[in-house]
Amino acid sequence: MIKKIYTLLLLVLIGILGFGQPFINDINRFKEIDKQNPTQKNAILFIGSSSFTMWYDVQEQFPEHTIINRAFGGSTLEDQIRYFEDVVLPYNPKQIVIYCGENDFAASDTVTVKTVMQRFVKLYSLIATSFPGAKISYVSMKPSPSRWHLAEKLVTGNKNIKEFLESKPNTSYINIWDGMLNDSRLPNTSIFLDDMLHMNANGYKIWQTAILPHLVN
Repeated sequence: MIKKIYTLLLLVLIGILGFGQPFINDINRFKEIDKQNPTQKNAILFIGSSSFTMWYDVQEQFPEHTIINRAFGGSTLEDQIRYFEDVVLPYNPKQIVIYCGENDFAASDTVTVKTVMQRFVKLYSLIATSFPGAKISYVSMKPSPSRWHLAEKLVTGNKNIKEFLESKPNTSYINIWDGMLNDSRLPNTSIFLDDMLHMNANGYKIWQTAILPHLVN
């Protein structure tokens, strides 16, 4: 009986600790991958949320480049900042490609464009300070059918981030928004999975075409 109570308390404690560290399983998985297969330095690092996480053949899409994908699904810009020392610092990348921000808006109606911009600037500053020679590229937030109600915020957020990066050296803004719309300027549902949030292979082909010219050699 005492053993059962102890086990139950241990499980509760583990749950509490995990709750206090969101995405810790993803972070630990990255560390285990690096332990098993030390990653190449001076590679191109992809960070952000599930649209990168689910790009399972991203290395095959850019065969002339070494890609390290350390995106974790559901993450916000705040989470990228929180785990900066785990998902960016270890790799000494020559370029960081970011897809993040969409989940920030989806998390709460109270999250404003100003808030997202402040978070992005903080992440940018961490990267630029830590790796002053690295190129920083941002992939615009996408027009997901399931989040079309957020379109105004997403468009304004993309615009503000684009203007910010244009004032900084060694950066680029990658517009994937327009390429994912149909002739009526609405999201092209044929390039999304059934959840109307994540993309199928046709959606990723649009991304591959848009991102490739921005990658450094």
